[in-house]
Amino acid sequence: MDPETRRQWQLINLAPGLEWSGRARYAAAMYFHQRGEMDAETLEIYRLCSRLDDEDPVDALKQYRIGADWVARIEAGRKPPEQA
Repeated sequence: MDPETRRQWQLINLAPGLEWSGRARYAAAMYFHQRGEMDAETLEIYRLCSRLDDEDPVDALKQYRIGADWVARIEAGRKPPEQA
């Protein structure tokens, strides 16, 4: 995995509750969306959660039954994506 992808993976996995974590997770989500690794509906949940630092977007994705592939990827031990 290249250094930029590794950094974005760290950001998208920031724990809820940290100041500005919602915005950082959204920025990382845009990175993965641009790479074709996240669909638009999933990105929208990250956008909605971007101002809610205490909200875990993965919980919202589960609640709305959106982005099952992304949720599985995150929950798989929060492993980094494979190198393209």
